[in-house]
Amino acid sequence: MDAEGTGRGRFEGRIALVTGAGSGIGAAVARGLDAEGAKAVVLADIDGPAAASVAKEVTSGHAVALDVADAGQVDAAVDEVVRAHGRLDVVVHAAGVDDPVAKRWLAEALVADRPPEVTARLGDGAWQRVLRINLDGTFHVLRAALRAMMPNRSGSVVTVSSSAAFDALVGYPHYAASKAGAQALSQSVAKEAIAFGVRVNTVAPGPTETAMTAKNPEVMRKGFTDPRVRPFATPEEIAAIALFLASDEAANLVGAVLLANGGRFTA
Repeated sequence: MDAEGTGRGRFEGRIALVTGAGSGIGAAVARGLDAEGAKAVVLADIDGPAAASVAKEVTSGHAVALDVADAGQVDAAVDEVVRAHGRLDVVVHAAGVDDPVAKRWLAEALVADRPPEVTARLGDGAWQRVLRINLDGTFHVLRAALRAMMPNRSGSVVTVSSSAAFDALVGYPHYAASKAGAQALSQSVAKEAIAFGVRVNTVAPGPTETAMTAKNPEVMRKGFTDPRVRPFATPEEIAAIALFLASDEAANLVGAVLLANGGRFTA
């Protein structure tokens, strides 16, 4: 409901798709879209039951199981949204992964007070998994979104990057590369898409209280804690930035990257 209590919001009547909507930032975005008047919100997540659980809280919600690394699945999901609703107005791409094994290696190095050794130990499978989901998945979602939006010459896409795209973490090369790549990809696509009335922008969070970060080893959580800056963001705080970027309020933002890391560094 808006400030005047009319029940209208920034996304009144719009059709939206949110990836990674089964938890964290994606779930918060889906709830926000619903609260601000979206006609339909499709909650997509590789964990279908998790997406379905969040969808129960979303009046206009519908859940689908979706692996963004699978181009065919992404295309089919977007095609189904267009078939069901006639168009697609908003996409927020929050799906992504980290590497718990590499994080364990980093934690062990911190506890032992020695430099981390990750890159030399990193297998092809671990590298490819992170790049396939974080980078290839972003391409798949952007491509499918543009195919749906360009004929209508309108639409907004928001991708979720990471502050690691700016301040590459020591011993986390695949994650940093995947997020930096996805960010550059989004900015390149933004320059192309705006000629067809479609805006693409990015939010780059710092440490955020999600299910992913909850699994971080305690020594790493302490490493991200600094009394001189804001504490870990909430998913709702990051979702608010994504919703702003997706809304008409950000009509003049194209290819923007909003760094939201609580003051840990600036870029």
